[in-house]
Amino acid sequence: MVQAHRSDSGSNAPDRILRAALDAFSEKGFDGARTRDIAARADVTLGLLQYHFGSKEKLWRAAVEQTFGELREGLGTLVANPAGHDERTLLRLMLRAHVQFVAEHTEFIRIMHDEGKRRGPRMRWLVDRYVKPLHFQLRPLIVRAQQSGVLPAGIDAIHFMYIIVGATGMIFHQAEECKRVSGIDPFDPAAVEAHCVAVEAMLLGPPSQENPV
Repeated sequence: MVQAHRSDSGSNAPDRILRAALDAFSEKGFDGARTRDIAARADVTLGLLQYHFGSKEKLWRAAVEQTFGELREGLGTLVANPAGHDERTLLRLMLRAHVQFVAEHTEFIRIMHDEGKRRGPRMRWLVDRYVKPLHFQLRPLIVRAQQSGVLPAGIDAIHFMYIIVGATGMIFHQAEECKRVSGIDPFDPAAVEAHCVAVEAMLLGPPSQENPV
C-alpha cells in the first residue's frame, strides 16, 4: 500500500498540484509533462494527484481553468462594469490589466502558444470554452471604440485581439531574449510599468491631460 507523504494531508495540496502542473505543462508541453514529475514538484504522492484530478487531461484542464478564470474575471468585470469610463479609458485599463496578467502568468502564455499552433482537442476546448467567449465579450467594446474614433475603423475586431495579445505578452514570452538584447529584465516592476505605458501609447496614443489613466 502506498504511504501518503506527510504534506499530502495539507489543505493546500490541490493548489500546489495545479501550480506544479502549470509549470510542467508550460515547460515540457502536454505530451512531455509526466504526472509523476508533477506530483514530485508539488510534494505529494502520485496517488493524491490522481485522487484530486484523475487523468493528466483533467489535470491540464483544471490548471488552465484556474488561470484563464482569473483573466476572464478581470477583463470581464471591466466590460460588464465600466464605471462610467469612456471607450479609450476602458481600453487603457484593459490593456494595463492584460500586461500585468501575462507578466504574472508567463506559464499560461506558453501553454496558449503551444496549444494554439496545432489542431487538436485541447486547442478546441480552449477556444470554445474561453477564447471565443472572451472575444465576443470584448468585440462590442472594440466596435464602439472604432465608431468613436478611438481605434481605426474598417478593421475586424479579431485583428485587434491578436495585435493586443502579441503586444502585451511577447516581451515576457521572450524574456531571456529581451535580457540579452537590452539588459532589461521585463519582469522587473519598473519594466512591467514601462511596458504598460508603451502598449497603451502604441495602440491608443498618449493619455489626454483631461482624463489621465
